[in-house]
Amino acid sequence: MRAAKIVMTSLAAASLITTAALAQQSMSGMITKIDRLSGTISIQQTQTGTVGAAGGAIQEYKVAKGQSLEELHAGDKVTFTTTDGNGGKTINKLDKQK
Repeated sequence: MRAAKIVMTSLAAASLITTAALAQQSMSGMITKIDRLSGTISIQQTQTGTVGAAGGAIQEYKVAKGQSLEELHAGDKVTFTTTDGNGGKTINKLDKQK
């Protein structure tokens, strides 16, 4: 009984760590629209897969407070991480690719 408890606790801890890692997975894409007044940005994710595949879907994200959008423009390629919040997806980290 004690061994089963230890195994179940270990599995629960492993699933929490895995979920947290997947929640902040790094993605890349191209900025299609920036709304500096409302603090949102639209990004078309880079399509992974076969050569010649069309681009990914365009999604709009909120930008975390304190994150500056001044140095970014439509057409810039970026890498970013997001989290799901109560009001939709929010970008935590946004870096312009060189």
